[in-house]
Amino acid sequence: MKHKTFFWFFLPTGLAMLIFIAAPIVSVVMQSVFLPVEAVLIETENCGPFGCKVETAIDQEATAKAREANPLGRFAGLEVYKDRGHLAFAEVSEAWRTSDSFGAFFGELSDLPFYRAMTFTLTYTFTVTPLLIMLGFAIAVAVNSLHHRLKGLVIFFSLLPMIVTPLIGSLILFWMIDSRGILGNFISYLASDPDLSLKASTPLMWISLIVYGIWSSAPFAFVVFYAGLQTVPQDTLESAQIDGATRWQQIRYVVIPHLMPLVTFVALIQLMDNFRVLEPIVGFSAQAHATSLSSIILTDLSGETQQLSAAATTSVLTIIGVAILLSPVLVRTWRDFKGRA
Repeated sequence: MKHKTFFWFFLPTGLAMLIFIAAPIVSVVMQSVFLPVEAVLIETENCGPFGCKVETAIDQEATAKAREANPLGRFAGLEVYKDRGHLAFAEVSEAWRTSDSFGAFFGELSDLPFYRAMTFTLTYTFTVTPLLIMLGFAIAVAVNSLHHRLKGLVIFFSLLPMIVTPLIGSLILFWMIDSRGILGNFISYLASDPDLSLKASTPLMWISLIVYGIWSSAPFAFVVFYAGLQTVPQDTLESAQIDGATRWQQIRYVVIPHLMPLVTFVALIQLMDNFRVLEPIVGFSAQAHATSLSSIILTDLSGETQQLSAAATTSVLTIIGVAILLSPVLVRTWRDFKGRA
């Protein structure tokens, strides 16, 4: 393809990427290093029959002029990144200096909001992602081996978690694990503890969120792997059968190597999605037991005083975290591509 032809072919995609990806990222980064201009305060003396009283008020005119002169706000640099609500450099340094063991150090870190959210986010991401890949692959292999008359029905039920809106799905499971719900009652019966409540236990709530994450995302992996199974070379499988390979050996040495590019693709997509987990926490009303980076952003943007700089800072840290998570997979993919080139 000629360079000119490629340029005009790529131009619409490039413009869309600049407008919808690059520009928002640049905007968020700029917002994270600026703080709102502080209101100009003035003191006024009001005198009455019982004496004079000094009151502090906002000078609206001076404040408006200051904000017009600095539309982006007051430049703060990395001040927001280093505060207690984010990387908390001072608090981490103090905890490292005073803690006598790694356990005590990490215990103090868990009291800081950013590191508490990061702990749950990483636990959720690195637990849900591999398990949903394995579950999706197992479902795909099982469905692929069914009789063609049964495949349509099984595929329909396998895709139900994708059809249900994430927030609605989390609400349904949340009601089911309630002490009056079917799952809550059943678990209480198995544990022989009528007072057991999944909603009151942090570990059980984490497990519930992880189970929901696997259940809701496994259909995506199933669809991708099921489509990939239709492209597996039948000649190779027949040769393996003739050589006496068992069903497991065929899957391990023929099917899985053939589907590895799809495994990489699913891993990339799910790592990004799971690192930005939010809907299950909201649907389960689990803010008291689990917070993620996305839930911190939601909290900063909620309420009467929207903390835009704090939300932007957490967003930038989330983008950096996603980039770090994806870098090993991307580097491996690039090496494989160069090796085949």
